[in-house]
Amino acid sequence: MGEATVRFFEELDQQGYDPLLAKLSGTVRLDLHEGPQTTHWLIRIDRGQVRISREDMAADTVVGTSPELFDDMVLGRENGLAALLRGDMTITGDARLVVQLDRILPGPADSRGPRRYRKERP
Repeated sequence: MGEATVRFFEELDQQGYDPLLAKLSGTVRLDLHEGPQTTHWLIRIDRGQVRISREDMAADTVVGTSPELFDDMVLGRENGLAALLRGDMTITGDARLVVQLDRILPGPADSRGPRRYRKERP
């Protein structure tokens, strides 16, 4: 699992509240598949309040992808919705949560708007 993914989830957990998720509540489990091993990240969102854990438990939405692809998404080099359309990512459950969660991932280097602040942090 990549360092960018770990850093992303640690920062998101420490931040606690994300205004981009203020209208969202639910759970998303991210399953990062690398050969026979799967790493889990559980994201609990309650009207913008975000908590992160490494639990493998039931969630409203489960996203499956490779650690490399998720690292690229966290670094702004890959778009999650484009990866989903290509079949590089799977979703079971409430896909609306994933669409909303995509808002907190950084966009490309030349992007503007509410996501940009994530890339500017050290």
